[in-house]
Amino acid sequence: MKLNQLLAVTAAGVLTACSSNVTEVKSPDGTIKFNLDNTESGLTYTVSDSETVVVSPSRLGFVLADGEMLDKFDIKSTATSSHDETWETTWGESRFVRDNYNQLTVEMQQRGGDLLVNLEVRVFDDGFGYRYVFPEQQRDSLVVMEELTEFKLPAESQAWAMSAENAYLEGYFNKSSLAELDTIRTPVTIELPGKYLAIHEAALTDFPKMNLMRTDDVTLRSQLVPWSNGVAAYVATPFATPWRFMIIGDEPGDLVTSYLMLNLNEPCAIADASFCKPMKYLGVWWEMHLFKTYWYKCDRHGATTENVKRYIDFVAEHGIPGVLVEGWNKGWEGHWPANEHFSFTDPYDDYDIDELSRYAQEKGVELIMHHETGAWTKNYEAQLDTAYQYMNDHNIHNVKTGYVNLLMDGKEDHSSQYGVRHYRKVIETAAKYTSNIDNHEPVMPTGLQRTYPNLMTQEGVRGQEHSAWDQDGGNPPYHTVVMPFTRGLAGPMDFTFGTFNYDNPNSPHARVQTTLAKELALYVIIYSPMQMASDLPENYAAHLDAFQFIKDVPVDWDETVVPAAVIGDYVAIARKDRNSTDWYLGVATDEEARQLDIPLDFLDADAEYTAQIYADAPDADWQSNPTAYVITEQTVTAEDILPVKLAAGGGTAVRFIKK
Repeated sequence: MKLNQLLAVTAAGVLTACSSNVTEVKSPDGTIKFNLDNTESGLTYTVSDSETVVVSPSRLGFVLADGEMLDKFDIKSTATSSHDETWETTWGESRFVRDNYNQLTVEMQQRGGDLLVNLEVRVFDDGFGYRYVFPEQQRDSLVVMEELTEFKLPAESQAWAMSAENAYLEGYFNKSSLAELDTIRTPVTIELPGKYLAIHEAALTDFPKMNLMRTDDVTLRSQLVPWSNGVAAYVATPFATPWRFMIIGDEPGDLVTSYLMLNLNEPCAIADASFCKPMKYLGVWWEMHLFKTYWYKCDRHGATTENVKRYIDFVAEHGIPGVLVEGWNKGWEGHWPANEHFSFTDPYDDYDIDELSRYAQEKGVELIMHHETGAWTKNYEAQLDTAYQYMNDHNIHNVKTGYVNLLMDGKEDHSSQYGVRHYRKVIETAAKYTSNIDNHEPVMPTGLQRTYPNLMTQEGVRGQEHSAWDQDGGNPPYHTVVMPFTRGLAGPMDFTFGTFNYDNPNSPHARVQTTLAKELALYVIIYSPMQMASDLPENYAAHLDAFQFIKDVPVDWDETVVPAAVIGDYVAIARKDRNSTDWYLGVATDEEARQLDIPLDFLDADAEYTAQIYADAPDADWQSNPTAYVITEQTVTAEDILPVKLAAGGGTAVRFIKK
């Protein structure tokens, strides 16, 4: 949608308002109410869900260059409208998404000044979002220093949050009171008695990432990630900020099955998105994290023609579509993040890309390119067109990008406007060359995959690699039963699970802290349209019966439900295959062994299913016996309740085949 269209509102009713007017808009079902109050002290908003106030009066506005305040307004007019449509996703956790909201648009002018700004509010049955829109006006550019947007939450709130200090967004989400928070990343998930909230942003395209800074015991305020010169954003009017939104649910699963963030993004901008195909893959990757081989050329180089052919042969035999190859290109020598001159078209001489391209195509396998930039974005941007044409020339249409360096070009934050602009340029260039992206060290996702579905998945999560070498021993069992309700709300996660071997003599202090059955369950629990089977071919060959689940499980879904969950304790997620009548269930626990009873009412009524169950063995334990599993079959219906016994750090994966 173009900005002039974006600014136009179909008015179901037009109201007039003075500076002290209170304006309200409700969700379509009438339960969520958003109230806007404009007083002499400034503009605030309040939100309630039924009888519960979820946001107390909270401030809105900006601080511009030279201390100019944009926090007091004269309201010129307000207009309301409604919207209700159902759209089909290119890929995702649900094939069809209903976009149903009531909208309030408030046209305002800076009190005592000349700036025009609109506030657009959309209220859905599962939450709300709002953004600031600067229409075309006499002042054609603005310099934003701070955003004053607040979320004043109930005093009893408990937050699952990640500190903003975690590099690459690779931290833990820990539970605390609001009063204990420092500056945090979004999304942040809030627990109230009988209610769950999640705060994040949508459609981040040319603006800095919004962190949240605690200003008192109940208030979180926007803190925009600045440029190195202290400026938050350079804005040319007309312009719309990202949406600030909150999901509101009665159960943890309501957060997972909300598609509010996607609805706040623009429809697909790619005329023919048929190349945006979900897939599974193995990679010349985990062996490097185990220090068996290396990225740079040496006598233990991983990305050799011979080794890659070994991976191609294995995935071709087992019907896995892709092979990722890291360390194929020159530039990995020494302390490579300091290398400003990676080439994305110059392979090492022991990596015959022409032969491997031919061999993979002959075997029906897709190679996945790797572009590690070291966060030297100017070097990467100078090669974008040649790099993506080089991929096309070798029949490669998927690429994993990386930005391992604390600052971009030695200067700017990944989450600043500088970084956001760079990522957007790469996404658009990749689309031009019909290439899909798996972006590592990203800015936190905000639903842009609806507009550019070639942005298939992103890291921005403390993933499996930390369990190969991290000095803290690896990701603890509770981590993966927190992720669906925190980082997972921002979009697909390239977590890279699927490890079957738990011995790493090269790094004995760290290991994968799950059972093997839980590794299978994570393919259902943690969503990504590009899912990696992270382990080595020989480790899968030793457990081909368990590997069958990885071969079978889809990566594109028709429907998603959450039968049971307690954040940080356990989770059960069920998903229906988009391309068959099969359902899949993943159940996982934290460090505590559990027995759960999972209702199967998500299955079709009046039908029988064969349930193929991959479960922890009776003596399984994530510490002492992680690879003990049992595989059984039984007939079930939608009326059944499935008892699931989980070992400590364990899980269960189930495929339901309709008879």
